[in-house]
Amino acid sequence: MPNVTPSTILKSLHNLCFLRLTSSLSLPLTGNHHAQPPKHDGNFTLATELASLMEQSSEDAASKRKPMTRMELKRFLELRIKKRVKAQRAADGKFRDLMKNVISDAETLRDAYTCIKLNSNIVTATATAAVSCGDDGYFLDDVAQRLREGSFDVSANTSSISTRTRGESKEVLVLPNLKLRVVQEAVRIALEVVFRPQFSRVSHGCRSGRGRVAALRHVCKGVVGPDWWFTLLVVKKLDAALLAKLVCVMEDKIEDGCLYGLIQSMFDARVLNLEFGGFPKGDGLPQEGVLSPILMNVYLDVFDSEFHRLSMKYEGVREGVVVDGDRALSKKCEGDCEGVAVDGDKASSSTLRRWFRRQLGGDGVGMSGVVEGDSGVRVYCCRYMDEIFFAVSGSRDCAVNFKSEIESYLKGSLMLDVKGQADVLPCEDTRGLRFLGTLVRRSARESPAVKAVHKLKEKVELFALQKLEAWNYGTVRIGKKWLGHGLKKVKESEIKHLADESSLLNRVSCFRKSGMETDHWYKELLKIWMQDIQTKNVKSEKSILSKCVAEPALPQELKDSFYEFMKQAEQYISSEADSILKLLPNENSSTERVMAKTEIVAPINAIKQRLLRYGLTTSKGFPRSANLLNMQDTTEIVDWFEGIACRWLKWYENCANFSDIKLLIADQVRKSCIRTLAAKYRVHETEIEKRFDLELSRLPSTHDAEKEMANEALDVQAFDNDESLMYGISYSGLCLLSLARIVTEARPCNCFVVGCLSPAPRVYTLHVMERQKSPSWKTGFSTCIHPSLNKRRVGLCKQHLRDLYLGHISLQSIDFGAWK
Repeated sequence: MPNVTPSTILKSLHNLCFLRLTSSLSLPLTGNHHAQPPKHDGNFTLATELASLMEQSSEDAASKRKPMTRMELKRFLELRIKKRVKAQRAADGKFRDLMKNVISDAETLRDAYTCIKLNSNIVTATATAAVSCGDDGYFLDDVAQRLREGSFDVSANTSSISTRTRGESKEVLVLPNLKLRVVQEAVRIALEVVFRPQFSRVSHGCRSGRGRVAALRHVCKGVVGPDWWFTLLVVKKLDAALLAKLVCVMEDKIEDGCLYGLIQSMFDARVLNLEFGGFPKGDGLPQEGVLSPILMNVYLDVFDSEFHRLSMKYEGVREGVVVDGDRALSKKCEGDCEGVAVDGDKASSSTLRRWFRRQLGGDGVGMSGVVEGDSGVRVYCCRYMDEIFFAVSGSRDCAVNFKSEIESYLKGSLMLDVKGQADVLPCEDTRGLRFLGTLVRRSARESPAVKAVHKLKEKVELFALQKLEAWNYGTVRIGKKWLGHGLKKVKESEIKHLADESSLLNRVSCFRKSGMETDHWYKELLKIWMQDIQTKNVKSEKSILSKCVAEPALPQELKDSFYEFMKQAEQYISSEADSILKLLPNENSSTERVMAKTEIVAPINAIKQRLLRYGLTTSKGFPRSANLLNMQDTTEIVDWFEGIACRWLKWYENCANFSDIKLLIADQVRKSCIRTLAAKYRVHETEIEKRFDLELSRLPSTHDAEKEMANEALDVQAFDNDESLMYGISYSGLCLLSLARIVTEARPCNCFVVGCLSPAPRVYTLHVMERQKSPSWKTGFSTCIHPSLNKRRVGLCKQHLRDLYLGHISLQSIDFGAWK
């Protein structure tokens, strides 16, 4: 018997109501035109009311449904385009006619335009709002028609900005207008649908679950026991030969001449902006380009395949040893290689070895590059866009040969240059290795026995410190009571009439001068006496009361026992280092490799240099006011400083020296914000803290506030951490804007953010403070804004100014071509 629930009863009643209504309506068609419809009895009325109640409850539940976030809306729109792209997949696995049937479709362009508005943080209400472009999407039908006809002019939909120098060597930046932005976004989504599933596991950047944090985590935990490591940064501007090679790689998956013609038109118009190693990736800078991430990953995916071939060469073929990777590969190749021996003793004559050599193009005897010997070799790679990290577990010669083959392949096959020619460094080098704006280094990991010794030492040290504090508190209290007793005696009589001439009060009275009043001289004499005592290296007045007043009066046995206890505690703490040396393994121990770990270190010195460059600290490192922000409102100034705190807590939360980052936020950033507000309103800093306590509470000042802010940063949905959706926004760099002018009716201005129709109450000037090339330290600030954007004026509404400061949008969302 089926389950009977209230919902099924309501549905049956609803069906009953529908049947009765249809039967009553069909009565006149039976021939009896004068027949009257049946009367609605009580049961029929009840069924109708229950059915309407069910419909109303479903509508109420839909209205109370939690609204989708903007990243969930973006994923929803990309899935709609994804279905259209997959419909063009042929039986042979290739995609055809994407330009004709997908990209030039008006619905695809509308979804792409809505994705752009989501990046601009405009569409955030409901899913219904995400599927319509509103009144500002009137041009999409015309763009779709021109794309289908092949008459869309790319160069006519661009704008160029050049540096304001009088010399001939001007740097020009070509940016797309709104129509071309929509087309590029549609092409980007279509290419990601085709190529993203085939990307290698070593590839990171602009991928779901494989962003910057995942790359650093892979370096720390996925690279096991490395001996040597190095990084390579490929450098090359997109030229005709490189574009031809890229199209050749894409033709393995896509057959569409119209699509490649559009990409060629973008290259000819210099609006593609694809450059390897020219600037840091993921900062959301205007010159970064929408298509750059996916095209770069598609091109370097060929290198990822080559790395897997080399890893099989260096790890899978060895004399006398077959590692775990060989066993895994033997299972994979079981169908091709019968009788494969995975045992180490039989490996030299196994069919698997010969199969490896055939795959590598060798003849099975004396193959070049084969690593021989009993020591296992492991190679690791982690690629984030155009910055590649390598680690080798083996000899230095093996690492050098591996690096040489990598460089040869990048230069010869992929036509890419290698920047820096970095040397192979030992992992034990304390300087570490720069990767993704951080420092990667190996540090000693404490064994459980060493941790236990450290824990006991800390307990003993804490116990001794507590006893010392209790001793000082008691002796100071005794000294204060003596001081109160002396003041009371002064009121009763002169000190010269006291019976005990050897007392300390009599010694104090020696500093009395003639003419001093009896009611006021005692405190003055005590200060003079304390100054005389301080010449004997006494730290403070409390120390004088403790050491010179209270302790001489205590029993000698009590003092001896206390100082003996402190002496024994200090000896134990200092001798604890010898105990650790006994617990550490010998130099020849096989567990030495286990005693090291890889950690990520934030660049503290580089961060301090950025604070100096942006005017937040002095040359000596003391906080100061940011003068360029003085003309902005209080909330805008606090938002700018809050953006620094949010970025640092998000970027460096997994770093080993995160406590130093929190100290910078709590100390220098907060004090610089307070001094900026103090300079703006010309009042004292303490008054600023009282007046703007609510606004300043957003900046962490204590450990609890920092911990709460970090928890809030982690309490977000999975879509908001997806770098595939948030690329260019998650790690957008902070820029410096100064107020240029107030917008008036005579000189109106709208917001420059793409898709925003709000008026801009103010116009701001963009300041390019740094022009560093990649790789550069990631410090929360934009490191490589194109110099042509320096001193450019942009109009922003209040909401988008706040979004830009807090990192909710990037500079890519601003249309710099709005003003010529």
